[in-house]
Amino acid sequence: MPELPDIEDYLAALRPRVVDATLQRVRITGFSLLRTVDPPVEALEGRRVTEVHRLGKRLVFGFDQELFAVLHLMVAGRLRWVEYGAKVPGKIGMAAFDLSVPGDPHEPGASLVLTEAGTKRRASLHVVRGRDALQEHDRGGLEPIGASREAFEERLRVENRTLKRALTDPRRFSGIGNAFSDEILHAAGLSPVKRTAGLQDAEVARLHDATQRVLTGWVTRLREATGEGFPAKVTAFRPGFAVHGKHGQPCPVCGTEVQRIRYADNETNYCPRCQTGGRVLADRSLSRLLKDDWPRTIDQLEGA
Repeated sequence: MPELPDIEDYLAALRPRVVDATLQRVRITGFSLLRTVDPPVEALEGRRVTEVHRLGKRLVFGFDQELFAVLHLMVAGRLRWVEYGAKVPGKIGMAAFDLSVPGDPHEPGASLVLTEAGTKRRASLHVVRGRDALQEHDRGGLEPIGASREAFEERLRVENRTLKRALTDPRRFSGIGNAFSDEILHAAGLSPVKRTAGLQDAEVARLHDATQRVLTGWVTRLREATGEGFPAKVTAFRPGFAVHGKHGQPCPVCGTEVQRIRYADNETNYCPRCQTGGRVLADRSLSRLLKDDWPRTIDQLEGA
């Protein structure tokens, strides 16, 4: 799922292309995409885009007379910037938004195309009127970049949860998901299953600092990679990651094999030496199968 750095990369590319442009036509081909009927999506046609911003992991397009299109890419939704009026891809295409040149409502510009890979259609588009209606899509999470340590700690300790769950809870922190929570916890040297109530002051400070460094660092890296182009490789598995998606590979800090906890469609990746004091955390499916043979320390894991 595109997270805060990915959405910021999209925003930086979208703003000079769509703000002050007129949305001339909306073409929706994915029947599951549109989740609202009033106002109708056709109400956006002929209107000027006044703003584009992020609301958690959602992209918000503002139009004249306080109409808003709220786009949630979910896991597999991606955006493409293509030639005006280009055909929506048949298998993965969900919608196209045909835009004028910014500042000239009559001159065709380009099209923004939404695709969604896979069989599960989860991406959503809501059209709402007024800022009060827009706020209903705000989960209330604290914007992590630039947050003070005090505000960060307050959100962290709202309930006693694991650090992994706390960081990815959109009611606590805005825009952090599975991938970047792994990276943040590795940078902080903290276990994903450590409870928020058990954090020492120094650990809170480390986690706050790691959150700032990881998120701002990746925003910068993605923007530098995209440059004047449009984001084309939005993925949860990046070569530059330390642990996320790196199961079985060496930790870049200590060389220990990266481990994982799998659950549903997700997994948590971590380094047992850097984050859990040498303890291998139980994986629900494999540990049940292996029982007493499940390795619980680095020595057992490496067969020492």
